[in-house]
Amino acid sequence: MMDMGATSGLGFMKMHGAGNDFVVIDSRGRGAVMSAGLARALGDRHRGVGFDQLAEIRDHEGADFALDFWNSDGSRAGACGNATRCVCDYIMRDLGRDAVALVTARGRLHAVRRTDGLVSVNMGAPQLLWSEIPLARDVVPDSLPLAGAPAAVGMGNPHCIFFVEDAEAVDLAGQGAAVETDPLFPERTNVEFASLIAPDRLRLRVWERGAGITLACGSGACATAVAAARRGLTGRQVVLEMDGGTLEVDWREDGVWLSGPVAHVFEGRLSPAMMALA
Repeated sequence: MMDMGATSGLGFMKMHGAGNDFVVIDSRGRGAVMSAGLARALGDRHRGVGFDQLAEIRDHEGADFALDFWNSDGSRAGACGNATRCVCDYIMRDLGRDAVALVTARGRLHAVRRTDGLVSVNMGAPQLLWSEIPLARDVVPDSLPLAGAPAAVGMGNPHCIFFVEDAEAVDLAGQGAAVETDPLFPERTNVEFASLIAPDRLRLRVWERGAGITLACGSGACATAVAAARRGLTGRQVVLEMDGGTLEVDWREDGVWLSGPVAHVFEGRLSPAMMALA
């Protein structure tokens, strides 16, 4: 594995899960280095590296590691399922194991490598109370007072899920941006548009707060699966076809398990000029 802390420059990795792409910085053995300014600079796909989210790995006494998440606009993200799976794959290979425990803003999570090679992470129990998601006022999360009667589910970050006839026909950029900043969501929201393909399969497209259109979203897949099950559209095991690939969600008694592929794309180092932007 690359020495991510070498003095010649700050090392990083580029990874993706079903096209949902990340910069990963391993800060174990030192203090965290990320800031809002550096995250924005790195997130610029023309002048930086480009990513949907950035994940920084930290030491943690009560788990194998901890993870912090940043969006490409420099804001913090409370959860990122695909980045979690990618980093867990990296840590499992580093430790020579097929299971790890980690800590995020969601609390203590667990991940495993399945026998088919996919990486699964327990994203925890969904947040279903309006105050937990959070929403700005006491409304029914399963049917929000917005056009289209979307559902709201929290997965460590807020999600607003629209069930539509054809997800392909949605103006994702226009509608996603408008709903993200609706006053009903005091912390903004991720926005999902899902259409039912089969009793256990959904087509899903995602607008992520702080990032825009993404090819996949792990926490969004989890939130959508939970909302679909609560509406009786599907069972608790769902396959989600996203723009960048396929993810699987299994809402179990111990939490919402997210499974899918991971890819380690390349490694690099940030220049002193880039680091100065922090």
